[in-house]
Amino acid sequence: MSRVTLGAGTLTAPLPPALVSVGVGDEANLITIGWTGILASTPPSTYVSIRKCRHSHGLLARHGEFVIHLCSADMAAEVDYCGIYTGAKVDKWKKLGLTKAESCHVAVPTLAEAPVAIECRVREVVEMGSHDVFVADILGVTVQEGLVDETGKLHLEWGNLLAYMHGEYFKIGERLGRFGFSATRPDRGGVKGNVGKGKEKNAPSVTKTQTLTPTPENTKQLSRAERKTGYPKGRVVPGRPVGKSKGKGRVKK
Repeated sequence: MSRVTLGAGTLTAPLPPALVSVGVGDEANLITIGWTGILASTPPSTYVSIRKCRHSHGLLARHGEFVIHLCSADMAAEVDYCGIYTGAKVDKWKKLGLTKAESCHVAVPTLAEAPVAIECRVREVVEMGSHDVFVADILGVTVQEGLVDETGKLHLEWGNLLAYMHGEYFKIGERLGRFGFSATRPDRGGVKGNVGKGKEKNAPSVTKTQTLTPTPENTKQLSRAERKTGYPKGRVVPGRPVGKSKGKGRVKK
């Protein structure tokens, strides 16, 4: 198949159009960030990339903490608004009717309406030309209670998460399979996988959160799972038993 050359550019898709909270108290602000992701699992590490001229850049540099929020498709207008207007001139929380909730590990507020909140503390700042990259340790994660089933399994697919591609917003679409499903394909000597099977139910409309905090024990488990062939076991939910407990106390992907 022939290809068209576009030249060098910042084309990566899909991206999470994350709402990132920075600053504390009355100066707390929300900024929409597309350039974020995971850097390492042990220790859990992430980053946000922000232009030096942004109002939020100064707040983040001053306080050294932030919260990354993964938003639902229902929040597309709020996500877009926070990427257009500067917090130096408008209080986005009040303008959009958004709720500040107390975070578990940082002084920066959590956006209560977001399905997922990732609390972070800056480790170092890397200058990358037009942007500064704030490399950070993930101190803890909170999710809306409706994303966790009765066995403790985390269902991000119930969050109706928002995606961003080349200037446009999209809903996350059909599930095609889980990690490792390709190894079970019949043409590779395995058994038929569960590709696209199962109709997922919608998450309840709730704002109560469950905390998933990285600890030495569960980060070791993550790294062990990643070294195994096949489907990794996933995160351990603190406060619940780990081991041969018929799946209880474990959040699986």
